[in-house]
Amino acid sequence: QVQLVESGGGLVQAGESLRLSCAASGRTFSIAAMGWFRQVPGKEREFVAAISMSTGSSDYADSVKGRFTISRDNAKNTVYLQMNSLKPEDTAVYYCAESYYRTRLQWEYGYWGQGTQVTVSS
Repeated sequence: QVQLVESGGGLVQAGESLRLSCAASGRTFSIAAMGWFRQVPGKEREFVAAISMSTGSSDYADSVKGRFTISRDNAKNTVYLQMNSLKPEDTAVYYCAESYYRTRLQWEYGYWGQGTQVTVSS
């Protein structure tokens, strides 16, 4: 049983920054990797970034590479997503999830958070 809670979303203007947090609780010993995904109405959920909790190695979607940074704090069982140079196209509900290894495939993740809304105005 794992609980994931995202926070840090909000409304910003294009070019501004936000930092999302995902705090894990429960049986956190099973979490080897965590990822961020996003979804807009009428579209499939898409991969954003993922990180290995043990090594810190990261992976990014091409659409966010160079602008977003994923990081983790194992002592706090928390993963962050620093989002810089935000664009209106980044507007979505952002979800975090846990998995046994770093992957881009959403069906390989187990527990998911409730999501946090990010809105970027033009």
